[in-house]
Amino acid sequence: MNTDSRRTADRFPPGLTMLRTVRRTAEGRAWLARLPELVRAAEERWGLRLGAPYDGGSCAWVAPAELPDGTPAVLKVGLPHREADGEAPALRAWAGAGAVRLLDHDPALGALLIERCTPGTPLGAAPLPPERRLTLAAEVLRGLWAAPRPADGGPEPMTAVCDEWAALAEERAARLRTGYDPGLVALGARLLRTLPRDARRTAVVHGDANPGNVLAARRRPWLAIDPKPMTGDPAYDPWPLLMQIDDPFAHRDPGPVLHARAALLGDALDEDPARLLAWAAARGVESALHEAAHGAVAGGAEELRRARVAADLAGC
Repeated sequence: MNTDSRRTADRFPPGLTMLRTVRRTAEGRAWLARLPELVRAAEERWGLRLGAPYDGGSCAWVAPAELPDGTPAVLKVGLPHREADGEAPALRAWAGAGAVRLLDHDPALGALLIERCTPGTPLGAAPLPPERRLTLAAEVLRGLWAAPRPADGGPEPMTAVCDEWAALAEERAARLRTGYDPGLVALGARLLRTLPRDARRTAVVHGDANPGNVLAARRRPWLAIDPKPMTGDPAYDPWPLLMQIDDPFAHRDPGPVLHARAALLGDALDEDPARLLAWAAARGVESALHEAAHGAVAGGAEELRRARVAADLAGC
C-alpha cells in the first residue's frame, strides 16, 4: 500500500459512523466520492496536520488538526444540507461565548476550522450529579443566548422551520396510520406553530443542545459544539437536556423527576418551566413521527409516550 492509499485508509476507515449514514442516499454517496479531495484541499488551504477522525457524527467528517504555528484545532467537512448552513454564522455570532470559536470557514469546501476542546469530555459522561450537569448546561445556553443576533442574515427563523415540521408531522401521522394518539399529534403540531410566535425574547439558539454536544474545555469549563442553529425562542433549546441527562424515564415515576428538572432549568435560564415542558412535548411529537417515518415505529411510540408526559406536566 502506497503512502496516499494508507493515508486514505486511515482517514476514512470503513467502520466510521458517518460513512455508513451518509451512504444511505444517492446525494450522500456522490458527496462521499469527493470527500477525500475536499479534506486534502482543506488540509492544504490551512497547512494542517490532521489526526485520525473522530467517530460518532452522522453527516460530517471531523478530525483533530494542528495549525502551522502549533495551535490545536478541529477540521469539520460536512455534507451540504440545510441545518449545516447556519453553523458558521452562529459560531461567528457567539464569538466564543458558550461555544467553540470559529477560526475560519471555506463555504466552497464545506469546511469549518474550529477551536478544539481539551479534554473534550462530554457533559453526559461527566461524573457529576444530574442537577449539577443541568446547571452547567444552563450556563452554556445563557452565554449563547446573550450574544447579539447577526445583522447580516444568519441562521433561519424558527417560525419557518417549525411550521414545516408541524405540517410534516401531520402528513406523516396521516400516512403511516401507526395508531398514534391523533389528539397528541394535533397538540404537538399546534405547539410547533404557536410557541415560536409567542416567545417573549429571541436569540440564536443552538438547536441540538444534547449532553454530547457540550464538552469540557480549557478556555471555559464547558463549550457547545455542533449546533443546528435557528433564530427564535430560547426555550426551544433545553429539551435534550431534560430528556437525556440521567433519563427521567429510567425512573419508576418519571413525572416528578421531569417536573423538578424543568423547574431547575427554568430558574437557571429565566424561563417558565411549563414552557420548557411544552417545547418538550412539541419536539417529542416531531421526533416520534420522524422516527416512525424512517422505520423505527417502536422508538416513535416511546417518544410519543414521553411527549404525553411532558404535555400533561405543562398543562397543555
